Amino acid sequence: MAHSLTTSRPAPLRAAVTPVSGAKLDRSLLTAGVLAGPVYLGLGLGHALLRPGFDITRHDLSLLSNGEFGWIQISNFLLSGMLVIAGAFGLRRTLHAGRGRTWGPLLLAGYGLGLIGAGLFSADPAFGFPAGTPADANSISWHGGLHILTAALGFAALIGSCSVFGRRFAADHETRWAVYSMVTGGVFLAGFIGVASGSGNSWNVLGFWIAVVLACSWITAISLRSRRATRRY
Repeated sequence: MAHSLTTSRPAPLRAAVTPVSGAKLDRSLLTAGVLAGPVYLGLGLGHALLRPGFDITRHDLSLLSNGEFGWIQISNFLLSGMLVIAGAFGLRRTLHAGRGRTWGPLLLAGYGLGLIGAGLFSADPAFGFPAGTPADANSISWHGGLHILTAALGFAALIGSCSVFGRRFAADHETRWAVYSMVTGGVFLAGFIGVASGSGNSWNVLGFWIAVVLACSWITAISLRSRRATRRY
């Protein structure tokens, strides 16, 4: 009787639900990646357009972290960074073996960490913003220096991720995705160099805005692409 009871015991429930739970987790993580770009741009642009004294053609988005409503942009950096990291984790879980499976998502997560760092360490007031700041203000505090450093490392990681994914897509003969990834990385690099060399210059600032919009759309696109490829239960 004891032997009969032992052999007839049902299989552990966890074995039956693990694949379903794993697929749901993958989709949730990738959904976070899909939302990262729209959240960052939506909050950032909305705040920029409504904030008195902020000139989208002259002021970097990071300057919104200063002043009475600076907490909005700080929260934007932190939330968007966490969404990017979650999306990167989802990509790592769902990508098949091949070139860039590890470093593509890992570098993308590095960009997310850069966003979080930019939120934790606020940029210094500059170019007359917020109100009362001298137009020629150029001093860099300790937190302003860390803001520049973490943002730069995050930008470098994003450019690297675009390059890694571009080579992966090229190896898989997915030409459009390869070009999309490479162009995004190239435009972002050019925009970053421009704004770093002449922040406050209208053309450089607008060029960087274009680069940010393109990068956000790319993160959303590759996350959505992988989410659609996940198996539905």
